Amino acid sequence: MKVVAVPELIEAPLSPAQLARRYGEVCDDPGFASVPGKIEIDRWGRLLMSPPAPPYHGRLQVRLCDKLAQLGGERTVEAPIATPLGLFVVDVAWSSQLSPPGSQRDPALLHAPQLCIEIVSPSNSRRELREKTAAYLAAGAVEVWIVYPRSKRVEVYGKQGLMNRSRFAVELADLFE
Repeated sequence: MKVVAVPELIEAPLSPAQLARRYGEVCDDPGFASVPGKIEIDRWGRLLMSPPAPPYHGRLQVRLCDKLAQLGGERTVEAPIATPLGLFVVDVAWSSQLSPPGSQRDPALLHAPQLCIEIVSPSNSRRELREKTAAYLAAGAVEVWIVYPRSKRVEVYGKQGLMNRSRFAVELADLFE
């Protein structure tokens, strides 16, 4: 496994562009190809690894994508987004643009899609979810949804904080069936 070098002393947090480059290096490294789970990067360039999500997590991603289809636009799963707070891989993203920023050559998005959705896994902490919500909003997301499979609820956040409902007309009543 090739180890991706990180400077011994980082004077300031990495910029989103630097985080995207670092993520690209990790993705191109064959040593990481067989690592199960999700790899993200904190603002200082350190790798954050999460265990693989259970199958139900993937089913919820598909259901959410199906529901978002009614809005048109572009749906993406497992989208890496370089934010001012770190590089995070959002579970589901939606953008009204048919071609959201980013291409096959780009390792990560430098601007968050309009809607970023995190599906809570047992390994997620409240602090981590707050940080990701703030990161996606800081990177340009209009809304962040936090989906809680165990309690079968969805929290919606905007720049003003917790919202009573989403501005996106998506019916979620049967999401957890």
